Amino acid sequence: MMYWYDHDLNGWGYAWMTIGMVLFWGLLIAAVVILVRLATRPDRSPVDRSERAAEHVLAERFARGEIDEKEYADRLATLRSHVVTGSP
Repeated sequence: MMYWYDHDLNGWGYAWMTIGMVLFWGLLIAAVVILVRLATRPDRSPVDRSERAAEHVLAERFARGEIDEKEYADRLATLRSHVVTGSP
């Protein structure tokens, strides 16, 4: 007759099982948090950055005296009127 003896978990078995479960749930929760943050972050397209860069260059030219106030205002209005929206 065969007896199932000495195949139970000992103290270390329970410890490794607990550590494994904590790691599993921690990684699962971290993955969900990362996915939610990526899905809900505002869209930062390269177009927005290039428009801000163009306004910055225009402001620098005005500050150096290369263009006058009227030309600065006209060009700034032109830049801001050609705002590219997101994809249709």
